[in-house]
Amino acid sequence: MNKVPLFIYLCLYMLSPLTAQDMNPTKRSYLALGDSYTIGEGVPDTANFPHQAVQLLTQAGYPFDQPTIIAKTGWTTDELQKAITAANPQGPYEMVSLLIGVNNQYRGRSSTEYAGEFESLLQQAIGFAGQQPQHVFVLSIPDWGATPFAEGRDRAQIAREIDEYNAINKAISEKYGVHYINITPGTREAATDASLITTDHLHPSGKEYSRWAEKLVNAVVSQE
Repeated sequence: MNKVPLFIYLCLYMLSPLTAQDMNPTKRSYLALGDSYTIGEGVPDTANFPHQAVQLLTQAGYPFDQPTIIAKTGWTTDELQKAITAANPQGPYEMVSLLIGVNNQYRGRSSTEYAGEFESLLQQAIGFAGQQPQHVFVLSIPDWGATPFAEGRDRAQIAREIDEYNAINKAISEKYGVHYINITPGTREAATDASLITTDHLHPSGKEYSRWAEKLVNAVVSQE
């Protein structure tokens, strides 16, 4: 029986069906840092924006592990810092997101204090991303003044203060060359669209988080 020439054998091998290993490339890792907006207060874990983003990225051909989340309802910048120190996450991560500051504003803390603490957190986020700022994504602070929870409060003042905080985190993000995703305008639509708010009348619904996830995914894919 004639032997198959080696080069033909190699060609046939290269055209053979992909093995399970070929079809399952190493998944990427994602660290999400924040507060209630990151864990998704009031919605299932699968409906928060980090989990929705991972699902969309995987569907788009960028497989990710489930996100590692360091976040808790009510956290301010300094509280997030303490939690990061305690958790001691080990990078590098292929993607890191940071969304923090609403509770600083809610508690009436100064924008100067926020600026210093946010910059420190962003420096850490870049470190977790292996000193690759293009792998870091900052999301702007939502405007909770547009929600039913803010009834009876000075909504205009809340909006001004949120804008001030966002001007700070945007400027610092640009300074370090990370991605900045402005989700704030969309959160103000909650004033006329109840479907964007969960049952606590304050936090975003899964529908609203899906819009954040899409923006995050678009930012990730645009750099690939």
